Amino acid sequence: MIPYWHAPSIHLGPLTIEPFGIFVALGILLAARLLVRNAERQKLDPNPLADYAMWGVIGGVVMGHLVHLLFYHPEELSKSPFQILKVWDGLSSFGGLLGGILAAVVFFRMRKLRFNDYADSFALGVAPGWAVARLGCFAVHDHPGVHTDFFLAVAFKDGPRHDLGMYDAIALFAISGLLYALRDSEKLKGRLLPLLALLYSFCRFFFDTLRATDLSYVDARYFGLTPAQYGCIALVAYGLWGLLRKRAPGTSPVPPASSGPGKTVGAAR
Repeated sequence: MIPYWHAPSIHLGPLTIEPFGIFVALGILLAARLLVRNAERQKLDPNPLADYAMWGVIGGVVMGHLVHLLFYHPEELSKSPFQILKVWDGLSSFGGLLGGILAAVVFFRMRKLRFNDYADSFALGVAPGWAVARLGCFAVHDHPGVHTDFFLAVAFKDGPRHDLGMYDAIALFAISGLLYALRDSEKLKGRLLPLLALLYSFCRFFFDTLRATDLSYVDARYFGLTPAQYGCIALVAYGLWGLLRKRAPGTSPVPPASSGPGKTVGAAR
């Protein structure tokens, strides 16, 4: 059994820094760095990814909070209508994913770029960054599961339980390792993001079956499923489509960015 230890908050004068926020920030920084590095490795212009980072963060935080508030815990709106403006108070990882996707759709269309060219870079950056962010959930134990005698159970105050934040982090680190092992596979060029979606959706759907239902603050369920499980169904559909779709004849899986006269790929703006 793993001992229960809640990471303490850091107080800097009037400012309080929560451990969850620290891990989320570290995850975002890691994901942004890996996005750029993998784009450079694929000989793609990394500047759009560097410019997109802020879009992704804002979209992820806003949508993550809205999904948490409107779908997971709508009862919080009864506290105050201004709760919807407190974007720091409650975040859904699936909502954050949705916000990042919407931000990417808008950003890449505005820049007249093909998202598919950068899809592998997104997979190789998002998976490990998400894993680090999930360590924040484990640090504060905000995803308790049902009681269990499993050897990875955490000794919560009311007895050993699954800690789903830890399980999610372990799964994402394992998936990250697999994606990096497969990133040079010709058959999977341009398909790593659907593979990530498929692998994670199966893990997350199962983990949500272990969520606690006997506590005072539990996630809402709709027809027996959590909002994340419905998101997993959508990810499976996307993953299967992305892995099974045929590439257009004569096109390369991930076309490199071209550089015109006097321009170099990756030049700073």
